[in-house]
Amino acid sequence: MARMKFLCDSDRCIECNACVTACKNEHEVPWGINRRRVVTINDGKPGERSISMACMHCTDAPCAAVCPVSCFYTTADAIVLHDKDLCIGCGYCFYACPFGAPQYPRVGNFGGRGKMDKCTYCAGGPQADNTAAEYAQYGANRIAEGKLPLCAEMCSTKALLAGDGDIIASIYRERVQKRGYGSGAWGWRTAYRETVGA
Repeated sequence: MARMKFLCDSDRCIECNACVTACKNEHEVPWGINRRRVVTINDGKPGERSISMACMHCTDAPCAAVCPVSCFYTTADAIVLHDKDLCIGCGYCFYACPFGAPQYPRVGNFGGRGKMDKCTYCAGGPQADNTAAEYAQYGANRIAEGKLPLCAEMCSTKALLAGDGDIIASIYRERVQKRGYGSGAWGWRTAYRETVGA
């Protein structure tokens, strides 16, 4: 079975935020939550880079390691999902995640912020696939429909890639060889503990 991964090629990202908008619309993500966001490093300076960030669905997910109620689980495709019915909203996952993916849906004191929310890789949650209950808590389940995450499909420059990790790595290697350089497969080493050699 494929090992699903994300890769953001910062040499192609133009900070259009189509990935952010697609995610919010597809999953009806509440106001104030962004399961995906675009971050610009060295804004307005030489070497400026924009990076589309979300949960990278890590190989050894730090969020799962620190969760006191074990609400994180990994699917057969290696997608890290979160069971909101088990979540107690303690926030440990927020502090453990190197990508800042888990977040509270509301602002307030402890206990009033609600259950954590994070990118689902468009794979829904623990409920039966494509049911009203699954959609209400997690949004659309595109993976069950045989589709890839909408954020990657909507990326006009194809800076954001999603799918089988081996295929994504080969696409990135081809780009680096054609360009003659690469600024790095952002987040790949941190999330998957491997490199994408050119």
